[in-house]
Amino acid sequence: MTDPAKPTVVLVHGAFAESASWNDVIARLHARNLTAVAVANPLRSVAGDAAYLRDVVAAIDGPVVLVGHSYGGMVITEAAADNAKVAALVYVAGFAPDHGESAADLSGKFPGSTLGDTLIAYPVGTGGNEVAIRQDAFHQRFVADVPAETAALMAATQRPVTEVGLTEGLPADVPAWKQLPSWFVFGDQDHNIPVAAHRFMAERAGSRGTRDLAGVSHALSVSAPDEVTAAILDAVEGVSAIAA
Repeated sequence: MTDPAKPTVVLVHGAFAESASWNDVIARLHARNLTAVAVANPLRSVAGDAAYLRDVVAAIDGPVVLVGHSYGGMVITEAAADNAKVAALVYVAGFAPDHGESAADLSGKFPGSTLGDTLIAYPVGTGGNEVAIRQDAFHQRFVADVPAETAALMAATQRPVTEVGLTEGLPADVPAWKQLPSWFVFGDQDHNIPVAAHRFMAERAGSRGTRDLAGVSHALSVSAPDEVTAAILDAVEGVSAIAA
């Protein structure tokens, strides 16, 4: 049985991942009697993806803690703006943008990202291009700290993102991290988003708790599920204490 006093944890994957990337985290949350929902992020645009996430959140009874990985951080920041259902935010190697900032802006704000050289782009029928990580580059660039067999499966099941999604600035005038408590967890071997960018965003947001993990890659929901779960539990306990 889940605890009705606890918020529901809503997990939002980023570009080049998919909802099953949260499986190990969900198993740990279930072991703590928490309800968790992994959303299939469309990865089409910040505004459109956030609108979809708001619909998912609206259908859930009670408050939610939104958790965003990578580009998913853009989506939760937009979806939570002026949203009374959202109690807290957790950024898992996630972007925490201010108004007008895009994922591309933040990943390029500090040196260290090697993602650009690994991407392939192709046109889609709805207009524009979408991008994916080359299969041969996925392991080292996205999740270097898991076995090659696991990385190969993740590469084959990755969800491409549109170029629009990566370059669209945050629409909300006031980002949700200025309105809500936030927690951050990231690895210092993130080759997609420089660790300096993660540290900058956490400090700017006034993070209630920051986990800066040594030797951990970008896809830490897969490679470091214990630490990711601990950050989420901090947020759940924080908002539950406030509610009490």
